[in-house]
Amino acid sequence: MNISRNNLMLKELLGVEHAVIQAPMAGGITTKKLVGAVSEAGGLGMIGAGGMDADALRNMIRELKKEHGRSFGANLFVPWDFKVTEENVAEAYEALRPLYDLFGLEQEPFTPPDMEDVKMKFNAQLDVIVEEQVPVCSFIFGIPQSHHIERLKEAGTILIGTATTVEEAEAIERAGFDAVVLQGAEAGGHRGTFLNPVDDSLVGLMSLIPEAADQLSIPVIAAGGIMDGRGVAAARILGAAGVQLGTAFISTEESGAHRVHKNALSENRHIPSVLTKVFTGRAARAIKNTFIRDMAEQTKSMVDYPVQRRLTQPIQDASKVRNSTEYAMLLAGQGKSMARTMSAGELVRQLVLEAKEFGVDI
Repeated sequence: MNISRNNLMLKELLGVEHAVIQAPMAGGITTKKLVGAVSEAGGLGMIGAGGMDADALRNMIRELKKEHGRSFGANLFVPWDFKVTEENVAEAYEALRPLYDLFGLEQEPFTPPDMEDVKMKFNAQLDVIVEEQVPVCSFIFGIPQSHHIERLKEAGTILIGTATTVEEAEAIERAGFDAVVLQGAEAGGHRGTFLNPVDDSLVGLMSLIPEAADQLSIPVIAAGGIMDGRGVAAARILGAAGVQLGTAFISTEESGAHRVHKNALSENRHIPSVLTKVFTGRAARAIKNTFIRDMAEQTKSMVDYPVQRRLTQPIQDASKVRNSTEYAMLLAGQGKSMARTMSAGELVRQLVLEAKEFGVDI
């Protein structure tokens, strides 16, 4: 395994000076300014497009191209199987009623989407990626169908998958992807698990990197708990060609995260980030709070992602309005207390300099 060669290969694939990728965080955290600032600093800014409709995605892509001449990418959610009925929604609403009452909120009638809605949205997003010639496209929650992969490759798009186990990484390589993000158990946000139960995918990054690097021929990108140059250097030494950071960018000036979220990263450092399904219906790592503790007993009433997220969103928003962390979804990895307040571009440059102190180029 030639670590330096893999790093150069990845940088050439991505069209970047540094193999530092800003994690594509959906839900408003990843702003156009954040993507642009990371790319301008020589890293790869990524649009968190999973929750965006096709028009919004197209507009952001065009604005980034107009304002910046650097490489960037977008991340999409691979459609997943779920079924939520109106009866399921009513049961979930009932479980959440005490929290709606706590904030004086009304529970609005809601008709859940079905699989066809999700697939149509995904297909429209793919059309935009191809038509707007986005250089890099990454995926989470699985592997797209072969005809989608072929279409993107014909368009010259570099493809990156997300894996939480070596088995998933090998499946991504067999599918024809150019690189894979290895999501360690430490990572904040949603788990990208797609082959086996989440509990079987909680491999620490220190174990996951060398095992995957030894088995794969495509570059591996380390993600999970990396907050400074020490983490970057460790990942590279273990065999990663590059790194992807999410939590570290939440506290940057260009991040769209609410101030409650940003402040929570470094405040109360003893509060852990834990895996929970209560906010969205899908396992995600977030800072432990009252919502997570109180709703832990209501898991049978939860509905599948993304409907659960739609039902809890008003509660989360109301908590932030009150400047309270107790009922907000504060996604964060295990390295959250090392978050730094600075510009995104400065963070990229700091990571590069700090890694060099350990004799590692990124």
